Amino acid sequence: MKKVFVFLFAVSTAVASLAQEPLDTNFHRHISLHFQATVIPQYHFDFAAPYTGANSFLPSEPVATSLTTTLFINYKAAKNTYIIFNPEAAAGKGLSKTQGIAGFPNGEVYRVGSPKFKPFIARLYIEQRFALSKQLENVRDDENQVAETAHKDYFSVIAGKFSLTDFFDNSEISHDPRTQFMNWSLMGSGAWDYPANTRGYTMGVVLQAVYKGFSLKYANTAMPKTANGENMEWKGNDAMGQVIEASVEKFHLLKKKEGRYFSLRAGFYSNHAHMGNYALSVANGTQNNMAPDIDSSREYGRAKNGYYGTLESHWGKIHHFIKHSWNDGKNETWAFTEIDNSIATGFQFDGSIWKRKKDVLGIAFASNGISNNHRQYLANGGYGFIIGDGGLNYAHEKIVEAYYSFPLVGHITATADYQYVTNPAYNKDRGPVQLVAVRLHLSL
Repeated sequence: MKKVFVFLFAVSTAVASLAQEPLDTNFHRHISLHFQATVIPQYHFDFAAPYTGANSFLPSEPVATSLTTTLFINYKAAKNTYIIFNPEAAAGKGLSKTQGIAGFPNGEVYRVGSPKFKPFIARLYIEQRFALSKQLENVRDDENQVAETAHKDYFSVIAGKFSLTDFFDNSEISHDPRTQFMNWSLMGSGAWDYPANTRGYTMGVVLQAVYKGFSLKYANTAMPKTANGENMEWKGNDAMGQVIEASVEKFHLLKKKEGRYFSLRAGFYSNHAHMGNYALSVANGTQNNMAPDIDSSREYGRAKNGYYGTLESHWGKIHHFIKHSWNDGKNETWAFTEIDNSIATGFQFDGSIWKRKKDVLGIAFASNGISNNHRQYLANGGYGFIIGDGGLNYAHEKIVEAYYSFPLVGHITATADYQYVTNPAYNKDRGPVQLVAVRLHLSL
C-alpha cells in the first residue's frame, strides 16, 4: 500500500500544480485536468445464516477496503471537438468477493476479486458537437468538462470507450457512489443490466440531442463475451446493447422559483448476448436430477428487455428522487447485477439547513425483486455471478441507506455511511445485514 500512497501523492500534486499555476492562457482554454481518489473501508456486523452457498454474503468477515483513482483529461481539439482520456487505477475488494447481495453496498468495488493495485484505461472517446441554435451558456471547468462559452442546444456524436452511466440514467441526487449513495440499487436503476465489462465500461457510439431543456439519447454498444466478463464483443443482433432515453432536465409545475424544479427521464433498453435461459436451465436440471446450470442453455441472440424511469424534485435545500426499473427476467443477468425489478426513493438535505453549508445528509430506501423464472432457478440451487445461496426462501430484498458527508481538510470530503439490508439475495432465511463504512474522497 505504500506504493499506492506515493502514487496518489505524486499525481495529486501534479494535478493541483497544473490546475493552479497559470502556465499558459491558451492551455487552459483547451484542456480540463482533474483527479479523484476514493477510499472506502466497509464492515458488516455478524448475522444469522442457517446455510451458506458459493455466492452467499458471508455471515462473518473482516473489513474490506476499496480504492479507486482517476485522472480526468478533456482536450478541446477544435471548436466543437473534444477528446476525453481517463486513466484509472483500482485496488482492494468488496465484502464477500462482491457477491451475496443483489443491491451491493459499495458502488466503488468491481466484480474482479483482486486486491492488487492495477491501472487501466477507463475512458477514451471523442465527441463532436453540432449547434442546434445560437443560444450560448457558460460552462464551468469540471471533470471531463472544459470551461468555455458553448452552444446550449446541440447534437453530438460520441464514439470510443466509456461507461453508459456517463450519459444515461443520470441524477443530481443519486448517481455517484464517490459522493452520494453507495448502494448499487441507489446509484442507478437496479434493473437496467447496462452493457459493461467487469469494471463498468464498454465501447460503442452515443448520439444525443439537447434542445430547449429536452434531450433524446441513443447508444449502441458492445456486450461482454461472457457473463460478468472482461472482454467485449459486438455481433449485431447476436451480441449488442441498445438504449434510448428521453428526459426533461428542468421544469416547473408551480410558479417558477430559483432552486425549485423537477427533472424527469425515462429509458428503454434491449440487450442481446450469449445468454442462458432460466426456465430452460431449470428444465435441464430437473431432467438430469441435478441443480440447474445456466451454462447449459446459453446461445447467441437471446435478449433482455426493460425500462427505467426517474423523477426528481428540488425544493431549495431539500431534494427528492423516485426510481423504478424493470426487465423481463427471462434470460440471465449479463453485466450489472441480478435485479429484475426495483423501486427506490430517497431524500438529500443540504447542510445549510443546520448552518453547515457544505455538509450533506442523505437517506434512501430500495426494494429489489426477481422474475418467477429467476426465482425458481435460484430456489433449485442455481447460481448467477452475483447471488446464489444454494436454496431460496423468496422475499424482496430491501435496503435502507443513510449517509452524512462533510469537508474534512483541503480537497478531502469524509462520509459516514450506514446500510440495513433485509433478505439479502432475496432470501428470508438469511440476515438482516447491518453495514457501516467510512468514505474519504479527494477531488482536484
